[in-house]
Amino acid sequence: MIDADDLIALVQNYNPKTNADLIRRAYEYGRDMHEGQLRHSGEPYFSHPVAVAAILTEQKLDDATIITALLHDTIEDTRSTYSEVEKLFGNEVAELVDGVTKLTNLQLSSTETKQAENFRKLFMAMSKDLRVILVKLADRLHNMRTIRSMRAEKQGQKSRETMDIFAPLAGRMGMQWMREELEDLAFRVLNPEGRNSIIRRFITLQRETGDVIQQITADIEREMEKTSIEAEILGRAKKPYSIWRKMQEKEIGFSRLSDIYGFRIIVGTEADCYAALGAVHQRWRAVPGRFKDYISQPKSNGYRSIHTTVSGRDGKRVEVQIRTSEMHDVAEAGVAAHWSYRDGVRTENRFAVDPAKWVSTLTDRFDEEDHDEFLEHVKLEMYADQVFCFTPKGDVVKLPRGATPLDFAYAIHTRIGDSCVGAKVDAIRVPLWTRLKNGQSVEIMTAEGQRPQTTWIDIVATGRAKAAIRRSLREEDRERFIKLGRELVRVAFEHVGKRATDKALTTAAKHLTLPDSSELLARIGSAELTARQVIETLYPDLAQKTGDEIDAARAIVGLKPSQTFRRALCCQPVPGERIVGISYRGKGVMIHAIDCGALVEVEEESGRWVDLHWQEGRHPAVHSVSLELTIANDSGVLGKICTLIGEQAANISDLVFIDRKPDFYRLIVDVELRDVEHLHAMMLAIEADSDVAAITRHRDLGRKP
Repeated sequence: MIDADDLIALVQNYNPKTNADLIRRAYEYGRDMHEGQLRHSGEPYFSHPVAVAAILTEQKLDDATIITALLHDTIEDTRSTYSEVEKLFGNEVAELVDGVTKLTNLQLSSTETKQAENFRKLFMAMSKDLRVILVKLADRLHNMRTIRSMRAEKQGQKSRETMDIFAPLAGRMGMQWMREELEDLAFRVLNPEGRNSIIRRFITLQRETGDVIQQITADIEREMEKTSIEAEILGRAKKPYSIWRKMQEKEIGFSRLSDIYGFRIIVGTEADCYAALGAVHQRWRAVPGRFKDYISQPKSNGYRSIHTTVSGRDGKRVEVQIRTSEMHDVAEAGVAAHWSYRDGVRTENRFAVDPAKWVSTLTDRFDEEDHDEFLEHVKLEMYADQVFCFTPKGDVVKLPRGATPLDFAYAIHTRIGDSCVGAKVDAIRVPLWTRLKNGQSVEIMTAEGQRPQTTWIDIVATGRAKAAIRRSLREEDRERFIKLGRELVRVAFEHVGKRATDKALTTAAKHLTLPDSSELLARIGSAELTARQVIETLYPDLAQKTGDEIDAARAIVGLKPSQTFRRALCCQPVPGERIVGISYRGKGVMIHAIDCGALVEVEEESGRWVDLHWQEGRHPAVHSVSLELTIANDSGVLGKICTLIGEQAANISDLVFIDRKPDFYRLIVDVELRDVEHLHAMMLAIEADSDVAAITRHRDLGRKP
């Protein structure tokens, strides 16, 4: 643990005018308050607040933030009080410490409704003073660095929470270095074998090729010297989790993953950025589709840089980022750059965003949304990378990666989205579920009388669009949904021997934080809430006893009494997945997964589309799903896989070998399952076996009904 003088020296390195006496008094006060308290590792507890403060000095933050770090656990864990902190260190510090205390008490990984409400509180705290989140992120970073002293169960919980919430939040704030370290520390706990395999392969690669980073850095430096550009070149290997994620996304092995090295060229001016880009592209061949100009189109958190990927030395792909030193400061500190110091004075970095304005871009419209919509919107905003598209007039529209023309329409105006009937991308008519790419021009076609369709919710990617569609659907179909919801509730209550009285429904609505029983019934009728959830809310003991399986012939809700249905063989939807029905004359309704590629054939035939969803409850294990496995060609391996499937209470209905090699087999196994959770649990159990190289869900668009 560093002492007060060392901590003050760290602050004075970037802020010689710091109030050293106030920091020393905060250090001594925090040490006295935590006297006798120990961490799980056996170290004095106060070593943690000091470490958090030291992390924040790396971001060159102001005195109030450093003092808050030293005191951030005092109000919660010691005899200290808000009024005492305010008296000793001022209102600003007291408010910050109180804000961090409130965040610490939020259970961000709890049940959905409570989680959404806590997320709302987190973002409200951010809107009040973003430094609260900076302290909380530094607190989480130090806890993850020392997580080995916690018990195994707690390690897993903290790591999942870090991967799901804190790492994406750091990334969204522009603090990419912190995001990467948080992800890697969580990865070390959640998948140590996967992380170690990446590190072992890195060591092998370095032994075979030498120090590639030093070699490529020297190559880039020579190119900059040729063009008389003064530049600092920084090179690094990407973090194990970043590499692992790319391997999973691209479904390729380490040996085929090329851009595992990243390089930054730091130059003096914006003009130098483009000159350096020209020099790099003149020396090495650019990889098509891997160029992004965040200087002309900055991210909302202020991030500016040029990204390109080139085929460098020996054909190896390398990612190159080019930026000025000012841009680099924002890229490293993100939104925190607003408070940073340089050369002893508060930095006026022209690229740093105003934190209040940045938070408002995340919190716009949140008051209009319910808990689920809020949570969905926040998580989408945190994870989203951006694409930039253009209106026919040339205006820029920023959207998250994966957005569709429908998202584009709603980003312009809710009225445009609601009345959308089609879209052209670069003057070519495309389906509404087309994923947009950087630089495309999008034209939205509208028609009077057009209303949002239920299937649109699964097409759009932005929280704004989802909220607008749901709101419109609720308004338009509210009476129909209330009627359907009342019938679903009546059946569910009778099943447990109860009556769905007005008082019971009003009580359930109150517990589920809904305004009244009508809204509750409307949510049930629109499949946003299930009747079973109402039973679980009011009669949890009875809900646990109802284990009757649903009749497979009645597994679908939304069909007419005379209609029959079959699952499409191309996508094999299972209970728990979003579905849509396509009617066939004389053949009933064919059930497809909402993302099935075969639906493009009937895109223009909207009259045949039927809005359906699965019956809530326990389904029998009769839904066949095809899985493609790659397994080691060793004695007993196939038998072991069959045993694993049996242990998951699933039945194998067919098995076909599609490739036999001396060292591995590829095969397709048809397995009968209950629902999507059953599917995921079984795939996870199989994937965990050391003799299984790969397992994926096999879908064949050529298989017709």
